[in-house]
Amino acid sequence: MESTDNVIRILSVDDHAVLRKGIAALVNSEPDLKLVAEAADGKEAIDAFRCHRPDVTLMDLQMPQVNGIDAIDSIRREFPEARIVVLTTYSDATQMLRAFKAGARAYILKAHVHKELLDTIRAVHAGQKRVPEEISGQTANRTVDER
Repeated sequence: MESTDNVIRILSVDDHAVLRKGIAALVNSEPDLKLVAEAADGKEAIDAFRCHRPDVTLMDLQMPQVNGIDAIDSIRREFPEARIVVLTTYSDATQMLRAFKAGARAYILKAHVHKELLDTIRAVHAGQKRVPEEISGQTANRTVDER
């Protein structure tokens, strides 16, 4: 996944058009980011990824036809270097762990998109992983409780 002219190319995947439009406005207002494609479900996401080869993909989890976890898994099997950020309302550690196991590199709650999205896109593009603090605490507590 190579960026041209130092612009990070982004695919936005969500079954809610209003959210996709908001993300498009946020992303395209930044000089180093560009939305190159949108998809409304996991099947469209896989096809759009193949066609556009984005640097970073923003992926919802709950969608019709193919859910986000299955779409992440499919994309990563075909393109192991794909960098995927999950955008979701699910704030439980189980969903986050499933997303990371499928190949996601970051997990953002939709309620925090306005605060975290742009920095997370840049961080994931640079090879970092991101986990919400409130969910990482759940994961740590669950791991300790399982002992």
